[in-house]
Amino acid sequence: MFTILVADSISKEGLQPLLEMTNAKVIQKKVTDPESYLDEIDALLVRSATKVDEALLDKMPRLKIIARAGVGVDNIDVEAATRKGIVVINAPDGNTISTAEHTFAMMASMMRNIPQAHQTVKNLEWQRNDFIGTELFGKTLGILGMGRIGTELAKRAKAFGMNIHVFDPFLTKDRAGKLGVELCTLDEVLEHADIITVHTPLTAETKGLINEHALSKTKKGVFFLNCARGGIIDEQALAKYIGNGHVAGAALDVFETEPPGENPLLKFDHVIATPHLGASTKEAQLNVASQVSKEVRLFLEEKPVSNSINLPAISKDIYEKIRPFHQMSKQMGSILSQCIKEGIQELSITYSGTVTELETSYLTKATLAGFFKNRIAVNVNEVNALLTAKERGITVGEKISADPFGYANCLTVTAKAEEKSFVIRGTYIDNYGPRIVFLNGFNIDFLPEGNLLYIQHRDRPGVIGRVGKILGDHSINIATMQVGRKEIGGEAIMVLSFDKPLDDHSLALLNQLDDIVSLNRIHL
Repeated sequence: MFTILVADSISKEGLQPLLEMTNAKVIQKKVTDPESYLDEIDALLVRSATKVDEALLDKMPRLKIIARAGVGVDNIDVEAATRKGIVVINAPDGNTISTAEHTFAMMASMMRNIPQAHQTVKNLEWQRNDFIGTELFGKTLGILGMGRIGTELAKRAKAFGMNIHVFDPFLTKDRAGKLGVELCTLDEVLEHADIITVHTPLTAETKGLINEHALSKTKKGVFFLNCARGGIIDEQALAKYIGNGHVAGAALDVFETEPPGENPLLKFDHVIATPHLGASTKEAQLNVASQVSKEVRLFLEEKPVSNSINLPAISKDIYEKIRPFHQMSKQMGSILSQCIKEGIQELSITYSGTVTELETSYLTKATLAGFFKNRIAVNVNEVNALLTAKERGITVGEKISADPFGYANCLTVTAKAEEKSFVIRGTYIDNYGPRIVFLNGFNIDFLPEGNLLYIQHRDRPGVIGRVGKILGDHSINIATMQVGRKEIGGEAIMVLSFDKPLDDHSLALLNQLDDIVSLNRIHL
């Protein structure tokens, strides 16, 4: 008999898959209630109200799975849960339709001044000439981020006769064609779109994506929407460009700080706002509850689940054997993702040496999980990695090779985009750890961790010295440096590691050096 605790408000309709179980008891109460029952709990369901920290987990020794009825897991200590062998799941696509519809509703309301006009009528006024709007038909909608929500929004915009321009560095031309959208660069979207909406995850790369520099490239009279994550749009910069008349209006469902308080954007009549309602529909709330309830039931019945965001449950013996290669696989996938910015069509992993005796399919999924990290909003792990790749039209291959390239074991990962490819090779050495030994045509040897800088350059005297001088002038300490070249005076690379991330200004100065071909910051 399993005991399932529902700690936040979830309807019985959403819990139906669990209530129908004959070998489970469902309890609905807060974790702050008398705690004598906590040591009996096998599964925990929460929304955002309950904070699942390590202290709470310590009181639940039988807990096997935590289910978040929603997308975000900020209220769950996933690392602590993983250490304790507790699977954490969420409902990544339960609110896709509700958020897409809310974004479209906000866009239509913004263009037709509906909230402002509504308020004057409620005030017994009748000011038709003050609220002349703009049609959506024929306008160019710029979508930044073509995941599930961006895709659903594009379908609705096309039905209204809009032209869809998309910026998504990981979207291939082939998939864009199938979706009926025009794949563009960020600058192209900024320059040509009449309305721009953001639908990317909030990462170090996307924070402040729409900043003052980006706004300066937009056409006068552009409109902006953010129903994704606060912080993707620089709110101070947006307020400046609305204030000077360059941006005609904005519709915001999310803010950097929530509630937003005395936010300068709220002072403008042509800015409309809602209190983070993207997922707030009856259907979405039911969908996410039903989705995680089904997943919990599958897990308790010892069947596969598809939305785990940490390690799936595998036997201790199997995990101990693959553990040395597991983190290395994720690191290699992440390095690959940060070095090849384009959307890829194929990703293949070749195993050789002693690693071929292990469960390599698990390592392939770990490589994909590392590759997708920070590329998409959905949490990707070994459970849903192959499905995520399939949804994005990426072919995944796994091969066994007799050539270990002189090492006891070897993993080679190749990513192919439309016009380029990238290869990375790694090995695990006992008592020494993981090493990257080959990077896109160059033999090299470095530890895949921390803050790295991958530099491609021409092999000329003084290049390394000039790089070191710029870093030294800006008090940036180089922890390690590894170099590789193909021939004297030809192509060469260096990989540097730092104690802290390299700042944008230093990166820009390095990029101006003669003989520097390209720079890639890598964070692991």
